[in-house]
Amino acid sequence: MRGALVLCSIVGLVFSVWAICWPEVWISSAGIAGGDYREMWMTVGMLNGMLSIGLLLASNNPIRHWPNVLVVALAKTGAFIGFSWAVWRGVFPIQAGWAILINDVIWIPILIKVLGAVAQTYLGQAPFREQPYSIAEALEVYETNRGQSLKQLASQERVVVVFLRHFGCTFTRQLLRELDQLSQECETHRAQLVLVHMLQNGQEREYLSAESVMRVSDPYCELYRAFGLGKGGFLELFGPRVLLHGLLALVKGCGVGHLAGDGLQMPGVFLLERGQVVSQQKARSIAELPDMQKLFGR
Repeated sequence: MRGALVLCSIVGLVFSVWAICWPEVWISSAGIAGGDYREMWMTVGMLNGMLSIGLLLASNNPIRHWPNVLVVALAKTGAFIGFSWAVWRGVFPIQAGWAILINDVIWIPILIKVLGAVAQTYLGQAPFREQPYSIAEALEVYETNRGQSLKQLASQERVVVVFLRHFGCTFTRQLLRELDQLSQECETHRAQLVLVHMLQNGQEREYLSAESVMRVSDPYCELYRAFGLGKGGFLELFGPRVLLHGLLALVKGCGVGHLAGDGLQMPGVFLLERGQVVSQQKARSIAELPDMQKLFGR
């Protein structure tokens, strides 16, 4: 996505410079008579340049800056529709459309695909893989924030992988408040704690300040799927147990934040040894927190 957006931005900026500095080229090549179109074309170039700069900034993190991508996609779609309408009315000749084709039309499907990936990210769906990873594949593909794959880590020591819900969930906030205790229990059982979250890499720092805890970014929830963690139904998300424990968590001051991840995604915790799952706790409701004693069989 980033490469496509950068390329689209560069083409847009080149087009803008050309339209502002040499507007008569398009006018003469299109066979349009009159000089009124010179100012119009220069204005189009300036507006296109500003949109291209916004898209270039968004390319650093398309998931987070999706409004920039949406505005550019709408602008390019509007340019195509407006030009088509002008051709149909006989205002512009069809041969004038080569510039619209290069700067707008060919990029519309790409921008729509990026926006589709953004939508699927917020829904917690994997946009690029129809079939989920196997656990072995996922362990090899996904890396911690320290650049070590889960496969490498699990081959060296016992690993407790805790799959979080979104960071605004009151139960996630409760778990993070007890993170020190969770880390100590893992250390007691000679295991390494790894948290899996649904934000882009680095964005979790707003919610998770403990740099000593390893974490894995999984914005498409492909790692969740590999471990068999799906979406919650009504009872799993809003059942009596959830409401009761949610009220208790609120009384404790855990609070509720904005949606930072897939609100339907179920949590879970797994114990890995030598790259194999030896114990697991797939949450039966979003209120279920890790039970380390049961996980370690003690």
